[in-house]
Amino acid sequence: MSRKRTTTIGSALAGALLLAGCGAEVDADPQAEGTSKKVTVKRCGEPVTYTTPRRAVVYEGGSADKMFSLGLTDHVKGYVMPPANPPVSESPWAREYAKVRMLSDDLLNKELVVEAKSDFVVAGWNSGFSDQRGITPQILDKLGIQSFMHTESCFNYPKYPQKVTPFKALYSDLDRLGRIFHVEKKADEVVGGLKKRVAAVESKAPEGDRVPVFLYDSGTDQPFTAGSQVPPNDIIKSAGGKNIFDGLDERWTQVNWEAVAKAEPEVVIIFDYGDMPAKKKIDFLKKSPHTRELPAVKKNNFFVLDYNEGISGPRNVDGLEKFGKYVRELKR
Repeated sequence: MSRKRTTTIGSALAGALLLAGCGAEVDADPQAEGTSKKVTVKRCGEPVTYTTPRRAVVYEGGSADKMFSLGLTDHVKGYVMPPANPPVSESPWAREYAKVRMLSDDLLNKELVVEAKSDFVVAGWNSGFSDQRGITPQILDKLGIQSFMHTESCFNYPKYPQKVTPFKALYSDLDRLGRIFHVEKKADEVVGGLKKRVAAVESKAPEGDRVPVFLYDSGTDQPFTAGSQVPPNDIIKSAGGKNIFDGLDERWTQVNWEAVAKAEPEVVIIFDYGDMPAKKKIDFLKKSPHTRELPAVKKNNFFVLDYNEGISGPRNVDGLEKFGKYVRELKR
């Protein structure tokens, strides 16, 4: 997920546990058999040939969740989890996290990956992977380390961009990972389950005018919010709402308070992460002259979206189910 900052249970849990419940049958290590089993899969818009990885390093909850949901825990060497992320003990895949090492609570870097003797790194562009921090797919290619990027983050990837709506990007990632690890059947099952859950929420969305929704990530002088290229946009849309900034062809982006006020949002989604609890953000919106007169604020219409429900991963659908219920019960 492209972030400006540096740190960046009901039916939902039942669905998540269903995804993780049965481990995928992964082919035996082709190298151990003296063979070289390869497959060509796109990394953003670039065709890349992969050999089945055995020592994956995954960055943030979305990457780990995608691997765990496909039953690929045994292929994960460890995870990197910056402080912005909620505790892994709260994850539907907490048992899977417990089976692998936490390698760092800082940002992803090349030295960590090399030290772990990783053969595969899963992260997003401009978050885990970064030109500024010296860890990119091209750099890892030269080191003989394979890499995979979240399709949702490929929007502005140099030379090989790919623009896909966020939910379709999630399905694409699971499909591509399924092919890389030769667990296509498991990937089909997981994607099929997610699509059914999304369709169920969409079928119950309220009719009539869509409720205008503002996602508040952070910022006091200027707000940081979600454009059309990140999962909350699809969460809002599938639930029956309208992201007031869905016209911005961006991922996570900075706007101004005047634009927020002009849109008159009836609901504010609070993106919950890191060292600034949702309550503090709500308190700020209630006191700020920029926002205290907004319809959503005056009516106390706040919905808290967990960090891992807002970045690309299977928990996007958990967030959708919760927000869909919220929208259906909203009094306008």
